[in-house]
Amino acid sequence: MWAIFGRTGLVWLLLGNGLAGLFVAPEPIEAAERLSVAEVKARLAGGERPVLAYLDLAGLDLAGLDFRAADLRGTILKQANLAGANLQGANLDLVILRDARLAGADLRGASAFQAVLAGADLTDAKLDGAMLVANFERADLSRAQLKGANMAADMTNQSMGLMRAKLPKAKLAEANLEGVRLARCQAEFADFARANLRGADLSRCELAGADFSGADLTGANVSDADLQGAIMIGAKGIDTVVGLADSKGHGSIRFQ
Repeated sequence: MWAIFGRTGLVWLLLGNGLAGLFVAPEPIEAAERLSVAEVKARLAGGERPVLAYLDLAGLDLAGLDFRAADLRGTILKQANLAGANLQGANLDLVILRDARLAGADLRGASAFQAVLAGADLTDAKLDGAMLVANFERADLSRAQLKGANMAADMTNQSMGLMRAKLPKAKLAEANLEGVRLARCQAEFADFARANLRGADLSRCELAGADFSGADLTGANVSDADLQGAIMIGAKGIDTVVGLADSKGHGSIRFQ
């Protein structure tokens, strides 16, 4: 087996049978070009679809800037300040946003496939209709708007492992997750307290220890999900949840 290292975390593995598989590394592999805030602003002013791909923007204060439809693929934004930024329709695939500040940011319709947002602050962010098969471990999405977002596992190419949303210990209290697609997600001990999960697809998710206290679960689907030790005290629409009675760990769920 041979490995060919690509830009910002992309690795092509050439297998013995001649087939190639794509592996997405959790962090960048190659050093990226470093830009200043002034240089970022200059690129944003240069066209309707600014290209800021495969750059190092870690730690920069980019709060409130307009990144609409920008190409940010593979860029390093670790610990950057993007609070209130406009990222509507932006391409954030493979972006590193670990511990970044995105409070109140607008990411509606953005794509963040295999991005790393672990520990990021996304409180009050708008993510409606976004493609979010990404790592949100320990991220704070309290009061975030995620209506109709796609966070379901990508089942088209699983040769190198399951590409799915990761939300262990994430905070989604009071978030709007109506109609969100979260199938096969990993969300152990996530906080969904008082969240709106009406019609959400949580089938085959790993939800052990997750807190759904006071959440609206009307019409949600938890078929084949792992709910061992989950908390559903005061949750609404329990009798309409699809697959709840047959879910793994149903007997250990706390309803009162």
